[in-house]
Amino acid sequence: MKYDVIIVASGKGLRAGLGYNKVFYRMKDGKRVIDHSLELFGNDEDCERIIVVTNEEFIDELKDENVILVKGGKERKDSVRNGLDKATSEYVFIHDGARPFLRKESLEALKEKVVETDAALLGRMAFDTIKEVKDGKVVRTLDRRNIFLAETPQAFKTTLIKECFEKCEDIVFTDDASLVESLGYEVSIVIDEYDNRKLTSSEDFRDL
Repeated sequence: MKYDVIIVASGKGLRAGLGYNKVFYRMKDGKRVIDHSLELFGNDEDCERIIVVTNEEFIDELKDENVILVKGGKERKDSVRNGLDKATSEYVFIHDGARPFLRKESLEALKEKVVETDAALLGRMAFDTIKEVKDGKVVRTLDRRNIFLAETPQAFKTTLIKECFEKCEDIVFTDDASLVESLGYEVSIVIDEYDNRKLTSSEDFRDL
């Protein structure tokens, strides 16, 4: 299979408290957060294009002959749509630039699943007890055996996800898989057994 990857790397890093885009944070290994993703996908022979969507002011920091740079949009869905305009391979993976810990084993499993099902994402099982709350009161306790926390990459047949984005103007969605789900398509999950967390708050950057 062949795929393109869209790495979403827009943002100001406000919650991280860094004062700049968190994907440029330099970790103890000397690499920036986003470099880990660029390296992983860049070394995958099945990856035909790396498309990085970022703010205009960060374009110069990411210039690379092996990367297609695209300006971000007003909202995340606009940024992803801009990236999709450059995707031409049969499949497209959409990944958060702030997830530097993606493992090759997880990527390979996701590649197999998306070829089988056309839409798939990485996710990890919920180990905490999950409560549904309304107006400050617990409505019910959910069965955590059926609860998974969505991660990225999320992978799709390119024609499918482009079709979904053409219909998304009036749809509220928090990730690309939920958009596909809302339009009646099935999305499969690949359980990620490795640390693939997203760096968000200032605490996430301790000891990196």
